[in-house]
Amino acid sequence: MPNGKLRVGRIPYINCYPVYGAVDRGAVHLDATLVDGVPTALNRQMAEGMLDVSVVSAVEYARDAKRYLLLPDLAISCDGPVRSVLLFSKRPATELNGRRVLVSRSSMTSVALLELLFENVWKARPMFVPANAEVMDVDRFGDDEHDARLVIGDAALVVGSRLRAHRDVPAGYSHAYDLGAEWKRWTGLPFVFAVWVAQRTTPIVEALAVHATLIQSRDWGLTHLDDLAAQASDATEVDQPTCLEYLSGLDYGLSYHHLAGLTEFFRRLVMAGRVPNGSLAFLPAA
Repeated sequence: MPNGKLRVGRIPYINCYPVYGAVDRGAVHLDATLVDGVPTALNRQMAEGMLDVSVVSAVEYARDAKRYLLLPDLAISCDGPVRSVLLFSKRPATELNGRRVLVSRSSMTSVALLELLFENVWKARPMFVPANAEVMDVDRFGDDEHDARLVIGDAALVVGSRLRAHRDVPAGYSHAYDLGAEWKRWTGLPFVFAVWVAQRTTPIVEALAVHATLIQSRDWGLTHLDDLAAQASDATEVDQPTCLEYLSGLDYGLSYHHLAGLTEFFRRLVMAGRVPNGSLAFLPAA
């Protein structure tokens, strides 16, 4: 911890703007050192004890729940389309058995959700090929070696906005699936992609202070979505109304309804043998 400050992880995607926007603008002071990284990088740093508090993939919490405490009322969720986790395919998902599907190395949760959808909804077993799906060149989207690809983060929003503008999927990919919408259709529940956690070894008082600051910043962000959408538009070159629609469609709390979706996701992962059975544990209230 440089200068005795906690190290706090942040994903640099625009979906985190509402939580960190006030901190970045100095409207809220975070007495910690921010560390940027894609989801899997932050997951790894938390698992290795290099960060004290961070946003992590929901799967990372489930993978090692005994190591972490959830920060209450703070997550990135959707209750329907998420718009930034998309599967593009050259054939229906039900016909991808044995076919090559590019998946992101950077999001454990998105890949785990995709695997569950293939096994339980689409009833197909494709060959998953790891790729940097969040930094792909959307102008060179086509690749005849693969039948489908999972695109996440800002890149997915860019591709999705082009799809809506031109009423076509890019480069011969004739089918598109929004994983948030597919989960909602399957289970009727919201889906939680990311949560904020603290190491159980992090001093409680300091973790509570970070949590309170992030909640304050989140609350500021939700009342300044127009400003954040303008910032997101500059960062992605997606038009501001689309960015505003995207940010407005996400939920940054962790209500009982969202917890129902989270626990259902974890239950299915446990049944599939992908994570150990466990329970949710939260940072205690101040």
